[in-house]
Amino acid sequence: MKILFTGGGTGGHFYPIIAVAEAIRERAKERRILPPKLYYMAPSKYNPRALFDNDIDFVAIPAGKMRRYFSVLNITDVFKTAIGTLTAIIRMFSIYPDVVFGKGGYASFPALVAAKLLRIPVVIHESDSRPGKVNSWAGKFAQKIALSYSDAAKYFPKHPDRIAFTGNPIRSEIVQPLSNGAYEFLKLEQNTPVVLVLGGSQGAQAINDIIMEALPELLNKYQIIHQTGKKNIVEAKETASVILKEHAYAYRYHPMDYLNDLTLRMSTGVANVIVTRAGSTIFEIAAWGIPSIIIPLPHSVSHDQTDNAFAYARTGAASVIEENNLSSHILIEEIDRICSSAVLTATMKEKAKAFARLDSAKLIADGILDIALQHEK
Repeated sequence: MKILFTGGGTGGHFYPIIAVAEAIRERAKERRILPPKLYYMAPSKYNPRALFDNDIDFVAIPAGKMRRYFSVLNITDVFKTAIGTLTAIIRMFSIYPDVVFGKGGYASFPALVAAKLLRIPVVIHESDSRPGKVNSWAGKFAQKIALSYSDAAKYFPKHPDRIAFTGNPIRSEIVQPLSNGAYEFLKLEQNTPVVLVLGGSQGAQAINDIIMEALPELLNKYQIIHQTGKKNIVEAKETASVILKEHAYAYRYHPMDYLNDLTLRMSTGVANVIVTRAGSTIFEIAAWGIPSIIIPLPHSVSHDQTDNAFAYARTGAASVIEENNLSSHILIEEIDRICSSAVLTATMKEKAKAFARLDSAKLIADGILDIALQHEK
């Protein structure tokens, strides 16, 4: 049995693929199926170690990105996509997998075209409440469509037997927060509330800027664990050293370029509230059961983040601050509102856990295996 994954460009596409790959290995063993051969087709490996650890062979193809704004690269990337599609057809034919699992995004387009032309069954997963262009197109021929948000169902063909609300796959390594030893590991005070700021591996400049602006006041009450993104860590440290030079609680600020799995679990084990964008991190936050403040990318940049943020906030698990309304004063007020109310905090935790689907990867893995077994016959 051969299963090919495609998607990428961001962690929001890549890491759910890893979660599904883990679940496929586990479910194949439980169902006494021979271990399938796994492939990942994309322009880059994104995280080579994760592919190696999960025994996934990388198949390189070029792919062009279509931007929402004018760019000369949109023209050159058309040719890149055409070359990528031809390359995908050739390489997929040589592999001829039993099923292709697409996570969406521009990186998945060549592989999905190849699967369609070669008549290989396709399963897609949509992480957003409104699907992107590639998944909207692939939904017309995909055998199964897995959704993170039930709201997304209305954007796909009305075939109930093909659509399933599965939630978003989360890697097993980060599902459970760790509190034991976390204060010592992270060098935190025991009785000061913790605000965890997650900007993603690339960072979020608008969030970084507003945290810097709010930092002197926030540190009077809170400890801040701030994931700045690798390209922003030097600037964050230099800026903080200036604005906190005479601050009595400067030591409460903990900037980090990237949170590895252990650091992330420790941070979530002690966090009272999380400030974040509205990507797939929402589903991890829900699984952790932590109140959150969501700051989506502006609608003009990413309509899906705004829709995701409000879809999650409607459950009562989070609050939303749109970027055009964002100020240090508003952010501080919202952190205070959540952290000062034990009742509100408990309610948001409860709503977050109710939203989480911890069986998501398993549900998707079973669907992929079922289709692959049928294709083998």
